[in-house]
Amino acid sequence: MARNTQVAADHNAPPVTQILAQHVATHPSRGWSDAVDHEAHRTFMNWLGCAVGAARHEAADAALAAVQVLQPAAQASVLGRAEKVDMASAALINGITSHTFDFDDTHLKTIIHPAGPVASAVLALAEHSGASGRDVIDALVLGIDVSCRVGNAMYPEHYDRGWHITGSTGTLGAAAACARLLKLDVNTTAMALGIAASQPVGMREQFGTMTKPFHPGGAARAGLMSTLLAQHGYTASPKALEAPRGMMQTVSTKNDWNEITGELGRRFEISFNSYKPFACGIVIHPSIDACAQLRTQGVTPAQVERIELKVHSLVLELTGKKEPVDGLQAKFSVYHGCAAGLSFGRAAEEEFSDEVVNRADMVALRRKVVATVDDSIDEASADVTAVLTNGRRVHVFVEHAIGSLQNPMTDAMLEAKFHGLSDAVLGAARTAELIQACWTVGKAADLRTLTALARP
Repeated sequence: MARNTQVAADHNAPPVTQILAQHVATHPSRGWSDAVDHEAHRTFMNWLGCAVGAARHEAADAALAAVQVLQPAAQASVLGRAEKVDMASAALINGITSHTFDFDDTHLKTIIHPAGPVASAVLALAEHSGASGRDVIDALVLGIDVSCRVGNAMYPEHYDRGWHITGSTGTLGAAAACARLLKLDVNTTAMALGIAASQPVGMREQFGTMTKPFHPGGAARAGLMSTLLAQHGYTASPKALEAPRGMMQTVSTKNDWNEITGELGRRFEISFNSYKPFACGIVIHPSIDACAQLRTQGVTPAQVERIELKVHSLVLELTGKKEPVDGLQAKFSVYHGCAAGLSFGRAAEEEFSDEVVNRADMVALRRKVVATVDDSIDEASADVTAVLTNGRRVHVFVEHAIGSLQNPMTDAMLEAKFHGLSDAVLGAARTAELIQACWTVGKAADLRTLTALARP
């Protein structure tokens, strides 16, 4: 027999489904500062470089083989590859590849990777529909605003419960962005959000496997399909987000509605986006940065007796894999991050290859890292001391790692990162053209020239 359980719920929540739909459908084009618009272009370029860079990864091969079984129509490009597939499958695969290297953007307040779901859905739809670059940038800003505001309202309880917040809120962001791109009215946009609200994607158990990057890809596909359903008259609850049995109260015990409504239309969450210089979980970055600084001070792996690492408890909860056996696992190993920072002074995708992860010298250096929890240290910081074989101690404290909002990557750094990802796939000359197309995407008549550049 069914049970009528009594679960605490807020029965007086504001109508945030309608509020967000109104925001997405009616906010003026480029109704924000030049700084916000520039950040949108940085976000788009960083996302695209990550997607192209992972185009030949085995996860991309598997995903493409799977969707081709469905015999999809050639509607949209698979970035970094010659193949074209249907819009929904392109959104899925490009979402997967943009997150495969764990090198994508991060909204630090929620640790959402916002561009993966949103940009992957929008670009696929824009390529097929012939939408302008201005429409794409507008959709990107507003879609990310939806996903991150919902994330703000639920974080950290939602994430702590085990949801991968990139996928769970990304579905909403992708739906919002696609609704904006199609210029749907307020009611139809609300239906798109409502349909998407029944499709949150991803659990944290999957971190370190191919299924983690499936989450932004699955969210992109679900959001796109939600919008197409709504466009053709499919309906949903008009209170799908905020109702007592709606998405947000179902998947989180915390729902701060003010995080959704506060300064709506005046503060844009894309302004708080950050970009990774290291191809791994964001909480490892301060430790890598510190170990790279040790290297610049002349410390070498051969001199090290041990590395004393003090970090917030969240760092070891998320990235405490002591003995990773492949590159995917190493992206969730602060021990490998420290070894890479000291050995190479960097931690791009090649430093997380299976070959490097299993090298005897890297295994030995990882085992010299002694990590302890100190919750007086912020999760965005790291305290590292190299104890050398001669007894000398060399100490580095990183308060804000390179790539953080306080110490951001410059435009030139983002371009260099893009080249590092894309040159091997498209060649340096084509990559340079693609970078320039990203910087000017807001002025493009349509996106087909850009997607042509992104295919070999």
